[in-house]
Amino acid sequence: MNIIIVDDDALVVSALTTIVEGSGHTVVETGNSGREAVRLFEAHQPDLLMTDIRMEDLTGLDASKIILDRYDDANILLITTFKDDEYISEALKVGCKGYLLKDNFTGIIPAVQAIEAGNMVFDSNIVKSMSAASSSKNLDELSERERDILELVADGLNNKEIAGRLYLSEGTVRNYISQMLSKLELRDRTQLAVYYYKN
Repeated sequence: MNIIIVDDDALVVSALTTIVEGSGHTVVETGNSGREAVRLFEAHQPDLLMTDIRMEDLTGLDASKIILDRYDDANILLITTFKDDEYISEALKVGCKGYLLKDNFTGIIPAVQAIEAGNMVFDSNIVKSMSAASSSKNLDELSERERDILELVADGLNNKEIAGRLYLSEGTVRNYISQMLSKLELRDRTQLAVYYYKN
């Protein structure tokens, strides 16, 4: 797997490079800013971009938006020191494949492998902290079709993509999502995704 690593802390870049290359993956390039993340992604189109969120010139989230607007199949893993619900929510909306805390070094390679397998990844400490999605309801409340849609929501697909995958109309998908939000007493699709990963 070809990977680009971007962080404004040179020590973090060095540590991540060592971990990633030690697991047999290839770090094709590194950078230290959001603008570099965009430039390097366009130059190399890697299998995965690992990027910090808070950087001075352009945040990792803003860089991710630019990249995903141009390459909707891009795999982006956000790595940060911040356990911020707003960042997590935005990462899901943008279409990032994962959100990992920097101090979770043991989780980096499993996260890379999960993304390589087509899954999304969220640091367990982040998921636990998201009290907004602490629905007491369980998956048994949902029908089999609703669970199928929930899984695709958690994978970051939008309504149109879900409709195409399940051979449904977009309106039907919207109705199913509304029903799930009501059943699980959740507010939005971000909370649905977090609920999925918690359960």
